[in-house]
Amino acid sequence: MNKMINVVRGRAIYAFLLLMLVFFSIVNKNFLSVNNLLNIAKQVSIFGIASIGMTYVILLGGIDLATGSVISFVNIICAYFMVNLGMNPALAIFLSLISSALIGLFNGIIIAEIKIPAIIVTFASQTIFGGLAYIICNGRPISRFDQSFLKIGQGYLGPIPIPIIIMIVCFIVGAFILNKTYFGRYFYALGGNEEAAELSGINIKRVKYLVYSLSGLFAGIAGIVMLSRANTGQPNAGLGYEFDVITCVVLGGVSINGGSGKISNVVAGVLIIGVLSNGMILMDISSYMQMVIKGIILLMAVGSDCIQKAKLLRVSRS
Repeated sequence: MNKMINVVRGRAIYAFLLLMLVFFSIVNKNFLSVNNLLNIAKQVSIFGIASIGMTYVILLGGIDLATGSVISFVNIICAYFMVNLGMNPALAIFLSLISSALIGLFNGIIIAEIKIPAIIVTFASQTIFGGLAYIICNGRPISRFDQSFLKIGQGYLGPIPIPIIIMIVCFIVGAFILNKTYFGRYFYALGGNEEAAELSGINIKRVKYLVYSLSGLFAGIAGIVMLSRANTGQPNAGLGYEFDVITCVVLGGVSINGGSGKISNVVAGVLIIGVLSNGMILMDISSYMQMVIKGIILLMAVGSDCIQKAKLLRVSRS
């Protein structure tokens, strides 16, 4: 029964994406132009990259509210390394990604060792590193980057923008980790039943360290792409991004209760948010109304997951 529901949900999300494409192409004739479709893909590249780490976290039944602050923090420290310290861009990127992974590891250790709820730990982390971003730059943007760095967010490989290529590579790596490694199987096991997973010999703490570290790492990669695209480091660059990323993941069919979900469906969730945002802009819908619509979509996605979970529970009991 559970497998049948997952198959239906997987097909339904792609059908919904197709319907949105048809609707917006009717409303605006320029919607399906190659330039606009590439623009949509570039816009969602940041959400898409960050959603991979968030997928792992939610598969565990956790949450990571620090994603937006990690993006902001990486924006600032990478910019600070390159501009204020004159560091080579490659070294600055490497150190920034190490920092983002360590932030995730910090969250994972506290969650696993002290057993503070993930929502509290990551909210505190969001506040801490969001504040540190402002302290490092004194609340001022940092700009004037090397041209080689700007190619990451603004360059092309043939006709394809590099941010899209980075997102595709990250999705492939993310799917490989989830589907082809024993760590990926552990993610599902913990999300399904943490106690049973521990009794089967899985090191619960190490898995949590890894998952939150990966969440920080992918958020850091998203931050690097954003910094290169914008050509300026802003201390509030990732403000609110965690909610868009969570929406993408949950809309993609990853159960908020943990234990079920696929990267391929998360790709569809990311594209739906991108298509929806772009379509609403073309329809001249205000940014405030866009926030309302996205909130309703998140509520519907979580509500659908909870209803299906309740149905499965009733079936198993009967």
